[in-house]
Parts: sequence; C-alpha cells; structure tokens
Amino acid sequence: MATVAEDSREVTAQACPPGVASPVATLQPAGQVDVMTEFTNVQGTLFFVTSTYSTGSVLWRSDGTAAGTVKVKSFPGPPGVYQPQHLVAVGNTLFFQVRTDTTGMELWRSDGTPGGTRLVKDITPGAQGSVLTNATELDGRLVFFRWVPLPGGLAGPELWRSDGTAAGTLRVRTFNGMTGLGNYTMKVDNALLFFFSEDTGTTLWRTDGTLAGTTSVKRLDAGLTYLTEVSRPGEQPVFILEDGPNYEVWKTNGTAAGTLRLDSFGKRVSLLGTLGSHVYLASLDSPATRRLRIDRLSLSGGGKTGITTLPNPYASDERAYPAVRTAVVSGGDLYFEVDIVNDDPVPADVSLWATNGTAAGTRQLFDNPYVEYGYYYPLFATGSGQVLFGGTSQPIGPTFPYFTRGSTATQGRLADVSSPNSFIRVGNRIFFTGIAATGDGQLWSVPATFSCPPGLTEARE
Repeated sequence: MATVAEDSREVTAQACPPGVASPVATLQPAGQVDVMTEFTNVQGTLFFVTSTYSTGSVLWRSDGTAAGTVKVKSFPGPPGVYQPQHLVAVGNTLFFQVRTDTTGMELWRSDGTPGGTRLVKDITPGAQGSVLTNATELDGRLVFFRWVPLPGGLAGPELWRSDGTAAGTLRVRTFNGMTGLGNYTMKVDNALLFFFSEDTGTTLWRTDGTLAGTTSVKRLDAGLTYLTEVSRPGEQPVFILEDGPNYEVWKTNGTAAGTLRLDSFGKRVSLLGTLGSHVYLASLDSPATRRLRIDRLSLSGGGKTGITTLPNPYASDERAYPAVRTAVVSGGDLYFEVDIVNDDPVPADVSLWATNGTAAGTRQLFDNPYVEYGYYYPLFATGSGQVLFGGTSQPIGPTFPYFTRGSTATQGRLADVSSPNSFIRVGNRIFFTGIAATGDGQLWSVPATFSCPPGLTEARE
C-alpha cells in the first residue's frame, strides 16, 4: 500500500469573471443573516428556509428569477424551535414539519402558495406535538415513522404514510413494542429499507408503504449491533454495522439473498462511496500515527485491499486525528473532505481530496488550515463533471464558493460571495446561498455546465 507524498502541491486559484455565477435575490438584509438551509427541488421549483432570531423563519420558493423568488409563509419564533424542517418533495407537493403553539410539531404541506401551505393533520392532538422521523418519498406518497411513548419511559416507532390529506394520513403498522429503530434508511427501487437493533437481534426490514408490504427481510446478527452509516442515495446500497470492536460492511438489494456481509474491520471505518465495482472506506491507520487509511472492497466479495494512507501534518499533536466530513462521486473520482479533529469546537484543518481508487490517483486539491467557527465547507457534485466546494485562501476570513475539475490546475473561486451553503441542482442551474460584501444574505445561481478562462492565478478579493 502506497503513502501519499507529504508535500502536496500548492493550490493556485483561477477566478470566474463576473456574470458566470450571479445573485438571484436578496433574502435577508445585512445584520439579520442567520440560517439559509433546507434546499429542496419540487418538480423544478426550489424551496428553502431562512431564519433569524429577530424575525423568525420563512419558507421561500424560487423559479430562478428575482421576481419569482418569493416568501411563501412566515413562522414566528426562534429558529430550531419554530423553523420548517425536514423538507421532502413528493410529486408537486412539499412536505415539512413545523411547530406551532396550537399543534406542537406536526406535518405540513405546501403547493408554493400561502393558502396552500397548511397543516396536514394534528396527529397527536393538542399542543404536545408529534415526534416524526425518516420522512421519505415512496411511490408518490410520504412515508415516515412516528414515535409514541411506551411503558418504562421508552418510545416505540409506528410506520405512517400520507397523501397530503388528513384522511389519507394514516398509520400503516406498529412494531409490538420494539424500540431499536435505526436513524438511517435507504431506498431500493420502490421500497424503503430500515433497521431494528434489539437485544434479541438486529434485523433489516423493508416497506412499500402498505401493511402487507412491510416485512422483515433478514436477521443480520443474533445480538445487539448498531448501524453507523449507509451509502448515499443513487449509489450501491451499502451499510456498516458496529458489532463490538468490529465494523462490518454489508451490501443489499432489499432481498434476503442479496443482503451479504462483504468484510469486517477490527476498528471504526467510514464510507467514502462506490466507484465501479468497489466500495471505498476510510479509517485510522494506527493510534500512534493517526493518519487516514483508504481501503476498498469488491462488491462481489474477495476481501479488502489497501489503497493509500494520507499524511497528517498535525501528527505531533496527540489530540489531532483525521475524520471524513463528507464525500461525493463525480465522474471516475471520489471527492472527500477531511477534518483534523481535536478538542477545539472547530477542526484544526479542513482539506479536500480526490481519488480514482489508486495511490497515484489520490491527491489533495485544496486546504483550509485556518478554520473558523460559523463558516461552511459544503461539497457538491454538479453532475456535469465539476465539483463545487467551500474554501478560503486567506489566513483569516470567511469561506467562498470554489469549483474543481479534479486537479489544482482546473479549480478556482466561483464568485465573490462568502459563506456558501446548501448547493442544489434544479434543472440546468446550480443554486446556493451566500453573504454579499454588503452583508446581505443572497440566493445565487450558476449554470450546471460552465467554463471559466484559465490564467488567473489568484481569486479576486
């Protein structure tokens, strides 16, 4: 297994000229910018949420124009308490959860108009509210779990579905006092896969949103194990189970015969993603050196293969160790961000890497050695060969949107707007939020396929 050279190439930036990416609309005036999140594509219309502690939260919609970027409904109250969250698109309807003083936290829907933005059903009548999780679109309906109190102070899940009407929002089934529903779910074709980890065993389940179609698929372990991670939507369904000191990597197609353990690691591993016929994983090589090791597993079996080990420039600090922040697949490469975690509230470093599955093809693209609290480091594959990310070339200051095509020679700053967040593709454009030089919170967009001229060695300040 090879080791990446310790002296990564210095990153040079090339800046897109004005107009490639452009502001769509101002969402929050200077001094009131707080949260701009929950980007959701509803059949070509962008929905998102802005929040401030002084004015509350707002649900927006946008068709990509200034005139077509409008407030749908305002929700007074502090963010995180009365803020629309868990936005899910089902056909031309947006589902979300929001808390009001009358109903508590409950399920809402919106068609993009103020009158069409309303409570679906007060599932738990009164101000107490409901605990709803894992909301997912499934065959034209919303499927979710509702947690109900059980004796002994525990809570157990119920499976529900909704067509957006009160009458069509109903319980599909209960699970006989089982409490160990995992936090992660996966979609395979028209089925939702979920996991129960109980003292009596760990089991994979599936549902199509009906009682008859909600069944146990396979018992994965005779004892209690914990689901730690699942693959991203659109990739080969892979998941990791923590079984004592071992971390088991599994694949599934939603059937008993197609749910197989690929291999086991005697230490914590995290998913990077799949390329071709292999799944790639990251782990610490040893407690002493604290470097990030990359391995791959064949999806058809055959054991693990070590690919490379990344350098840790902070290895002299016994508190500092690397951890994968997020990863995406673009073309024939896996792009992933690595945090150097320590005892501080923020990482010591956030770096962007890419790999094609070989040691020679594993390279560092960008480095943020001066991480500050409150800044974002998003990572997004455009689907057009380019990857967008947040970074900065300055020792002190906010992050900016950057692009890369997989090398330091083909990347640079995308636009002069700081703190980019929540990249999303809607049709042929990419949308994101950021803070203008004036301090205003803005919605921006850029064509999904864009080309910026080379030759600019420094991004504009």
